[in-house]
Amino acid sequence: GKMTHYTAELTGPVLGIETSCDETVCAVLASDGTILAQELLSQSEHARYGGVVPEIAARAHLQHLPPMAARVMGEAGCGWDALGGIAATSGPGLIGGLIVGSGFAKGISLAHGLPFVAVNHLEAHALTARLPGLVEGGAAFPYLLLLVSGGHCECVSVLSVGRYIRLGHTIDDAVGEAFDKVAKILGLGWPGGPALEALARD
Repeated sequence: GKMTHYTAELTGPVLGIETSCDETVCAVLASDGTILAQELLSQSEHARYGGVVPEIAARAHLQHLPPMAARVMGEAGCGWDALGGIAATSGPGLIGGLIVGSGFAKGISLAHGLPFVAVNHLEAHALTARLPGLVEGGAAFPYLLLLVSGGHCECVSVLSVGRYIRLGHTIDDAVGEAFDKVAKILGLGWPGGPALEALARD
């Protein structure tokens, strides 16, 4: 399908915000996509429930995001007014977390007169192969993508930015969520992935 994209040239670094599930993430990227600073927090608040609780995730994002953004900006040596724009995951994902992240980003955007870019979660996964440092010069179009994300397990032909052909898909859980459910049934604790990995080794 086709998507509408922000086409204006961004004139400086971009602050990226990701809050689509249970990880709070901020990064400052140079205009060529080089990561200048980043921080990721895996929320521990869900451990007692054996899985991600959307309301708790949203509240945790609200608590962690403002100080995290300030730290990342400081590490990048970048003031708010020096940014070329703000980008935030705006879907798909857990709606509460998406609202927190995109609302925070829009507030910074309005306060400093900066462009706001709403990022499609799945498209972001599709285009990470183009980031500098992962593949020299970025993966060349077209390429085949295996996207394994909750409710969106897809095989996609990535033709260019905004041009994708979905070759097949399922609506399965995310792999991590499947691990969490199995680990909960077996009484192994949360998150399930590391516990199941340790069990499988033995």
